[in-house]
Amino acid sequence: MSERRKTVTRLDSNYVQQYDAYIERQKRKRQRLIRRLVLFSLVIMLMIGAMGFYHWNQRILHAEKTEEYEKLQEELAELKRQEEHLKEEIELLNDESYVLDIARTNYFFTKKGELIFKLQDGDPSY
Repeated sequence: MSERRKTVTRLDSNYVQQYDAYIERQKRKRQRLIRRLVLFSLVIMLMIGAMGFYHWNQRILHAEKTEEYEKLQEELAELKRQEEHLKEEIELLNDESYVLDIARTNYFFTKKGELIFKLQDGDPSY
């Protein structure tokens, strides 16, 4: 079979030249189309990758901000409790009998004719 192909000669007519040129143009068009599709696919893949990377970073940032928000909410609640406690203490400090009790307890102030004995808080050693 290969001997037969060698014996066939190619005609060099105007039609054959035009047909060969047409086939060559079609091959180049197909190559350009494939190159454009590959390039377009690469650009799309890069864009998807960039958007995915950005989305991932935003999720991490959102998680950090949510955690920080929860910590700050807990701190705010603690500060509000502390504020309420301090307001109660302010109200009590406006009461003269409370101030006198604190002075007697902490600073050993006495009323007239009163004696104070200080006892140790620990267990006896005997």
